[in-house]
Amino acid sequence: MRAVIASEPGGPEVLDVTDLPDPVPGAGEVVLDMAGTAVNRADTLQRQGKYPPPKGASDVLGLECSGVVSAVGSGVDGWSVGDEACALLAGGGYAERVLVPAGQLMPVPAGVDLVVAGSLPEVACTVWSNVFMIAGLQPDETLLVHGGSGGIGTMAIQLASALGSRVITTAGSAEKLAVCESLGADVTINYRDQDFVEVVKEATDGKGAEVILDNMGASYLGRNIDALATEGRLVIIGMQGGVKGELNIGKLLSRRGAVIATSLRSRPVEEKAAICASVVEHVWPLIADGSVRPVVHTTLPLEKAAEAHRMMEAGDHIGKIMLTA
Repeated sequence: MRAVIASEPGGPEVLDVTDLPDPVPGAGEVVLDMAGTAVNRADTLQRQGKYPPPKGASDVLGLECSGVVSAVGSGVDGWSVGDEACALLAGGGYAERVLVPAGQLMPVPAGVDLVVAGSLPEVACTVWSNVFMIAGLQPDETLLVHGGSGGIGTMAIQLASALGSRVITTAGSAEKLAVCESLGADVTINYRDQDFVEVVKEATDGKGAEVILDNMGASYLGRNIDALATEGRLVIIGMQGGVKGELNIGKLLSRRGAVIATSLRSRPVEEKAAICASVVEHVWPLIADGSVRPVVHTTLPLEKAAEAHRMMEAGDHIGKIMLTA
């Protein structure tokens, strides 16, 4: 099978399409013939040598995919050869065939194209697990989403809005902010020329946001605490702004706040299976009825993975960047 690997740590030019042996499913595993996979920020970090796959995971890039089941291992119930599905992965998505633990396999939501379904698992599982399962966002609360025009952001805006919460988001251009607003954001902030703390305070009558979903890490830590409501929950899922920040414990105590840092990729398969099952139960119906929709910027063939990475790192895209087999 054809697959994309990083021949060495470096820029997009180190991505090579190579031939690898076809995967064979073991107990509790299935093989998908890949139809679509998506580029995530973690893939660019892995390519740079900064985010290696978990022990035992594939060296092939790609944290999600969609496709058709082509082989089923022993002990797998509910899936048969020929079924269409999408999957959350620890790696392996940039390949013609992908090995998947059966618990991380999900049906394609009703009304969604098979290729486009490959853009959903990582963002849906990340947002649902962090914003709702861990942070417990409620319908009467405000969510602040940083980077609202990306894959995670576009999903977070839509899910929170569909479930009755107020959404404030940041993005870096008028075009991106307009898209965020069209997806359900109540307040939009251009982080290039506006102070998000001031805007959040003004929009909430000084109260702040009950939940903040942050992909920046260190550089936003202090200001995120300033923007947090009493008993608010700051959920950090990325480190684009660095790994070491200074935390004013006094401010956090005065707000009775919580700082939560989570990752999805390295979790045990049982935990990922539970998240996937919860996503299918709670998120897929919202996609099926049109309340939430996949947002895809462009689709490229697997051979143009390097171009897709350059596009991701340029930051001009809105939604997901897809690759097809």
